[in-house]
Amino acid sequence: MKVRITPMKPEHLDEVLAIEAVSFPLPWNRQTFLFEIILNELADYIVALTNRRVIGYGGMWLVMDEAHLTNIAVHPDFRGRGVGRQLLRELIRRAAAQGLKKMTLEVRPSNLTARRIYAEFGFEEKGVRKRYYRDNNEDAIIMWLEDLQQGFSSP
Repeated sequence: MKVRITPMKPEHLDEVLAIEAVSFPLPWNRQTFLFEIILNELADYIVALTNRRVIGYGGMWLVMDEAHLTNIAVHPDFRGRGVGRQLLRELIRRAAAQGLKKMTLEVRPSNLTARRIYAEFGFEEKGVRKRYYRDNNEDAIIMWLEDLQQGFSSP
């Protein structure tokens, strides 16, 4: 399967929102994504395409010398095929290309698949945000990748 990674555009949002809805208990809405891709100068969002179909997306905020990963999601029909890794690798590459040094994110303790993938890229669990997720008050694990060059050279 050939996957192409490209910047997210408004025309991608119908498919992005469909993936968002099946991936997260409190999905973002169209207005949030529009703000991120059009107005937020600190944001960088990408999509994974196959045959012009959006099969995944990810985004981050670029603040000072850090990137904050906001979300990555892959359509259920395409999970387990490396699409999430491709998105993460590209986000790390884009952050490093802009001179950022490190990246952080929050992840649910129950999301073992994501935690494993982040660890493969060199992210380390550094802290906890208590009752972070509003849908069930689950804590969030704070993970850091201290050297973006390390993450870019990962799987």
